[in-house]
Amino acid sequence: MQRHVSDPYVQASKRDGYRSRASYKLLELQDKYKLLKKGMKVVDLGAAPGGWSQVANELISPSGQVWALDLLPIAPIPRVHCIQGDFNDEKIHQLLADTMGEDTTVDWVLSDLAPNLSGIRDLDEARSLELLEMVWEFASKHLKNKGGMLVKVFEGNEAQQYIKRVKQHFDQVLIRKPLASRAESKEIYMLARGYNI
Repeated sequence: MQRHVSDPYVQASKRDGYRSRASYKLLELQDKYKLLKKGMKVVDLGAAPGGWSQVANELISPSGQVWALDLLPIAPIPRVHCIQGDFNDEKIHQLLADTMGEDTTVDWVLSDLAPNLSGIRDLDEARSLELLEMVWEFASKHLKNKGGMLVKVFEGNEAQQYIKRVKQHFDQVLIRKPLASRAESKEIYMLARGYNI
């Protein structure tokens, strides 16, 4: 608890009005790689409590749109479509279609999603990989040609295989660890650009 309270990114999130320290991971990657632009359509998978959706919304407003999806409820964010439910459920796809209109393709799929960790390495890796596969299934249905995907990955053998497979569908894939990621964390971020339908 003390580490959390004294964390400079936690303190910054309170000062800057962001919902989580995770906002600074996206802000750093945006600063370096210029991912999001005005007018884009973005889906944030596993969005609760909404830190990434807040940042994405700021970057693409006023003409862009963000859809934030999670099993957990997300407190409303101005101009963001918050949808509670499983993002691979057909009902959720229908809700998305209802709010997106005829064109259900997006410029970016973001996901800072993580499983509830048990501390058992093999189990946690398997759960993480299952979520990654769900994110990829969603992205492959909804990404525009030359769109992008930014996804949290936990380092491990299975994750490397996943990254290798996803690379086949994009012009560029980078692996990065933002400064806002805790040093002891196994999390890294896969930044994939130039989706080839």
